[in-house]
Amino acid sequence: MAYFLQQLINGVTLGAIYGLIAIGYTMVYGIIGMINFAHGEIYMIGAFISLIAFLVLGAMGVTYVPLALFLVLILAMGFTALWGWAVERLAYRPLRGSFRLAPLITAIGMSILLGNMVQILQGARVKTLPPTVPGGLILMEADSFAVRLSFLQIVIVALTVVLMIGFTWLIKNTSLGRAQRACEQDMTMAALIGVNVDRTISATFVIGAALAAVAGLMVTLYYGVIDFYIGFLAGIKAFTAAVLGGIGSLPGAMLGGLLIGLIEAFWSGYFTTEYKDVAAFSILVLVLIFRPTGLLGRPEIEKV
Repeated sequence: MAYFLQQLINGVTLGAIYGLIAIGYTMVYGIIGMINFAHGEIYMIGAFISLIAFLVLGAMGVTYVPLALFLVLILAMGFTALWGWAVERLAYRPLRGSFRLAPLITAIGMSILLGNMVQILQGARVKTLPPTVPGGLILMEADSFAVRLSFLQIVIVALTVVLMIGFTWLIKNTSLGRAQRACEQDMTMAALIGVNVDRTISATFVIGAALAAVAGLMVTLYYGVIDFYIGFLAGIKAFTAAVLGGIGSLPGAMLGGLLIGLIEAFWSGYFTTEYKDVAAFSILVLVLIFRPTGLLGRPEIEKV
């Protein structure tokens, strides 16, 4: 029971990270009907910006952990959001309205471009960050096994919950959220009633990139190691989460992320870590075969 509870804690933590990335996929798909395969690299850029910000703040003598975390969070979200805006403005907007394969090919090309750019600028070697939020709680002990809940896991889950509450409020109660919902229903009609479609789509990319930056920061803190390749694997898993939950559904993205995190944690705990990615991707295949709309997806969506 103790070991099960430990894997449950680990799975929820991973699921929170995957869910934040998955929201970027599902938001873009919901509005313009395309899969932004460069979103994983945006998340990777967020992780690198977080690492660089930590090192710069450390060199400046900012050692108070809560202040450092807050500053890194703001810097990572701000710079990564700029990257999200630039990617949409330069790579996707010029192709809006073209045949469907064009933005898909562009997305793959942009993913390769961003990955190689970071590799050239930061090198291919793994970057490390010393533990920044040490310590934790021992929840229970049984059969010489202690169930631990680290302070960092508490921070990750709490920050995710706060962001989800704020994001849900933004979608339901602000003019931007109403514009996003209008564009999702019918972009042409939204433009006719006065919605600035270009600005709404740019804002969607910016918000998705900012959430991916938070996930990048969490991964940098949680694992302490990053490289230019983390965007591909995490991006595919987050895409799997979005499909599992129902692509186009924001609650579905979080649910899918949570399920993928739990599957990965329990598979690693009870079977072998070598095949944990196989287990996650097998879920994607099964969902596409038996329920292509996902757990919370809407059958009427026809965008690809």
